[in-house]
Amino acid sequence: MPKVALIGAGSVVFANNILGDLLTYPDLKDNLTLSLMDIDPERLRVSEGYARKRLEKEGSASSVKATMDLGEALEEADYVINMVQVGGFEATLKDFHIPAKYGLKQTIADTHGIGGIFRALRTIPEVLKICREMERRCPQALLINYSNPMAMNVWAAYRSSPIRVVGLCHSIQLTAAMLANYMDIPFPELRYRAAGINHICWFLELSHKGKNAYPLLFDKMRDPQVYASDRVRFEILNHFGYFVSESSEHMAEYVPYFIPRDELIEKLQIPINEYIRRCEEQEEEFTRNREIAAGEKEVPRHFRTFEYAAPIVEAAETNRATCIYGNVENKGLITNLPAGCCVEVPCLVDRNGIQPVHVGELSPQLAAINRNHISIQELTVKAALEREPRYAYYACRLDPLVTAVLSLDRINALADELWQAHSAHLAYFKR
Repeated sequence: MPKVALIGAGSVVFANNILGDLLTYPDLKDNLTLSLMDIDPERLRVSEGYARKRLEKEGSASSVKATMDLGEALEEADYVINMVQVGGFEATLKDFHIPAKYGLKQTIADTHGIGGIFRALRTIPEVLKICREMERRCPQALLINYSNPMAMNVWAAYRSSPIRVVGLCHSIQLTAAMLANYMDIPFPELRYRAAGINHICWFLELSHKGKNAYPLLFDKMRDPQVYASDRVRFEILNHFGYFVSESSEHMAEYVPYFIPRDELIEKLQIPINEYIRRCEEQEEEFTRNREIAAGEKEVPRHFRTFEYAAPIVEAAETNRATCIYGNVENKGLITNLPAGCCVEVPCLVDRNGIQPVHVGELSPQLAAINRNHISIQELTVKAALEREPRYAYYACRLDPLVTAVLSLDRINALADELWQAHSAHLAYFKR
């Protein structure tokens, strides 16, 4: 019976989806040992109660156990799924409100940008703590990371530990489904190939029945209704020639062209502070989960999601191969991105584990956009691993959105204030 440990199991979205997905596979449904771990006793209690109700609804013979002890959760695990959010909603609010004082608007602030940098500085030590405990208790297990900022967390893990690690996101598969819809193509008939870095991964090929579908996408972009569905990404497509994997609200803050201009925020309907609203919605979902766990509401029917965690477990356990997109170390996979950086590429998965696919070169304009963010990621990871703040400050001074809005002195002042606000999670630094 494979043991799956969910770390940060109080995460209402990922934990529910992954648990539900695992139970949709007949070979896994009755054969799992589920270990739920969280540092928040109330969220853990609700997560355990929800999980038991889900198992009961699906008629599953799998077992579930909850613990606040990381070592106990990881003991003899086969798969470790990391979903931690260090600092919770309170830290997220700081990542938005403090930059706003300096005139810096953000939409999501969890993967790139100054919000992503400080989230990485808070999260990387916890990721490494999981790795160290895995080295002692389950050294052969696969670490599946969902925590943002994806690339920096995964990069720090494989730089510092022999533990096998892959980072998972749903942006490519969800975007592919959206593209099929934009082009009026049945999703199963769309063929695609993508590569890049997390959240800035490029659809290098789109085809339908053996024919290049990009001309059709450009044509559909001219339809006002289609354009209105994804304004920022269609602007990127128009100016750089390829469609990008993450949503318009994300992409708007990854480049310097849109958010610094109020008229474009309005024209492109860029949702400033969008992630705060999403966090509030997740709290509403947590309330529903509490009611389900208490037996006050019925467990909803689960439909398999686009998440890759369950397919990985199923493929590894049954040796029925599948293809996913994973965040892994760049060992010659994308030849015009730096060696050792974290890239998102197609991966074959079977009993042999995660096997990344060689992509080759990206078009130079795409690689250029990626390299800018890779440099920031490298500096942030270096700051965390070496406990040296100056590298984090260098990263802040290079972010494309920050530099489009603030002078160097203002960037330094903003970084100082964020550092002080998050000081409880940054005590590991040498200062």
